[in-house]
Amino acid sequence: MKSVAIFSIKGGVGKSTTAVNLAHAAATSGGRRTLLWDLDSQGAATYLLKLAPRSGAKARAAVAGETELSDLVLESEFPNLDVLPADKSLRRLEGDLAQTDKLKQLKKHLKSLSSDYDRVIVDCPPGLSELSDRLFRAVDLIVLPIIPSPLSDRAAEQLRAELQKSHGGRPPLLPLWSMADRRRKLHRETIDRHPDWPVIPYASAVEAMAVHQSPVAVNQPGSPAARAFAGLWSRAEMALLNG
Repeated sequence: MKSVAIFSIKGGVGKSTTAVNLAHAAATSGGRRTLLWDLDSQGAATYLLKLAPRSGAKARAAVAGETELSDLVLESEFPNLDVLPADKSLRRLEGDLAQTDKLKQLKKHLKSLSSDYDRVIVDCPPGLSELSDRLFRAVDLIVLPIIPSPLSDRAAEQLRAELQKSHGGRPPLLPLWSMADRRRKLHRETIDRHPDWPVIPYASAVEAMAVHQSPVAVNQPGSPAARAFAGLWSRAEMALLNG
């Protein structure tokens, strides 16, 4: 089993839409038994797949080892794709982790899922924190959505520096241009600095996910955004297999 963290330094960069579309691609075109683990207390990834946590479910308690993760897993309407939904209890998870010395707890959780899933996609809360540090120790790849802007290189370098300082440069990092609008000169110039990074366009098809509550490939399968997410999954899968 291989795991991927969808992470961003700040919010509002298309992180959850990336997580949902990547998980859907892994499950459908990739044919992988896939779990989308929503660890962002806002629960956007859960919502985008028309799901909600069961009544009384406490994702925080499951991460803490007080209940079984498998008890919270929900089936999506798509083959091979399950969801471990977020709920508001995750807002207190950061404090829990700061008070425990179980550095490998999240890694153990991921290992416990290996008999049921081939790929786990984790939608992380934004920002460098105790939780992100634990996740970096546990996953096999980090996918980093960045909006093309003068600060974009800084965000990627901040994360690279953190990985090098605290984790020996691991796991591998796959940055991507998110919400890219090539009609804007600044976006074009920024993208050209890293032409090898995948590009997810700023598109109505992506915005419409919040209306339809389903991945882009379902609502507009032939759209540039759908093709871009399919290409992103190919890049991520290649990185996982070569890692």
